[in-house]
This record gives sequence, structure tokens and C-alpha cells, in this order.
Amino acid sequence: MASTGGEDKVPPGDPVTFSTRLIDVGATIMQRRLPVKQMNSHVSTFAIYSGDMSRQIETHHYVHRVNNEFLQCAVYASDRSDAPLIGIEYVISDGLYENLPKDEQKLWHSHAYEVKSGSWAYPRLPEVVAAPELKNIAKTYGKFWCTWQIDRGDKLPMGAPELMMSPQGVGQGVLKPELVKIRDDNNTVSVLYSILRMSK
Repeated sequence: MASTGGEDKVPPGDPVTFSTRLIDVGATIMQRRLPVKQMNSHVSTFAIYSGDMSRQIETHHYVHRVNNEFLQCAVYASDRSDAPLIGIEYVISDGLYENLPKDEQKLWHSHAYEVKSGSWAYPRLPEVVAAPELKNIAKTYGKFWCTWQIDRGDKLPMGAPELMMSPQGVGQGVLKPELVKIRDDNNTVSVLYSILRMSK
């Protein structure tokens, strides 16, 4: 089932009051949000539930580059301003991955196929800017925990976090074409097939 971005999954609760909005405005003016401001790039891609690979969702990752080999991402269901926060992903270099214990490696997935297939895209980013980063990302691994399964209709984050995997292009790791079409018809993603389909 394709994610709708959360527009029909409004959480229960009373509307925000005027006094609460005033508090938010004051906090915006007076407080620092330094960790959030480190999220300086946006990735559009897809994820598959490792426990049920028939469930695939579109995801939007807002990325904080901690260093050249470690990224951390807040994952949303869409790029809309009202999109629900549905999880977190950590991204590491292939070198860091190779040094992980074997049991830990099982929790991580390769991003190589995502990049080569065009699944991993940087919305509105020119090819000349995206190309070097795509080559780097193709050599990374991610650990993605989904904390809100909105694709099954949950209006609140329910249950234990689910480990996610990325499309791998074989077996049950093949993306549903209709899911990709919805994303690409959205016109928010410039699919960079000319540079994404790098030689294998």
C-alpha cells in the first residue's frame, strides 16, 4: 500500500489553541535548535518492511552529516509541512560496516541498488551537485527503524519499531512500479537516471 504522506492520517487531539501558538512563536524566536539546523539535505526514496516485504512505502529523509562516514536522518512520510515523522535512519560507510560484528551487520542494508536504480533521489537538486554525493551514498549502509506505520492506517505511533530494508532489485526486494510512479508523477523529484544508473 502506498503511503499518502499523512494527509488522511491526522492524529487524534484538540486543535492547537491561540495561547499554544504564542508559546511556539516565542520559542521560535528565543530558542536555539542547533541539532535540527544540521539537517541540510533532503532525500526521497523507498523502504520495505523487513518482516513483511509486501509492504513498501515512500520515505523522505532529512539528513545531518556528522562526518564523512556517518549520517543521521529524520524520516518523514512526505515532504509536506504536515508530514508525520515516521522513523530514524543511520547511514555509515562501507568501511565502518565491514568492522561491525556479524550479528550487527544483519540490521543494516546496502544503498547501492537504491542509487543505481534511481530510487534514491535528491529533490530539486541539480545533477552536477547530486552526482558526487550519489557515488558516495552507493557505498554506504543504513539502519532504519520505522516508529509509525501509517501505511496500515495507524493514527498514532503504535507497537514496537519495525526494522526496514531498502529495495535490492531481486526477489521480494523489487519495488512496486505503481509506488515509483506516484512519487515520480508528483513532480517534486527530479529523477537523475542518467547518473544514477551507474555501471555495476
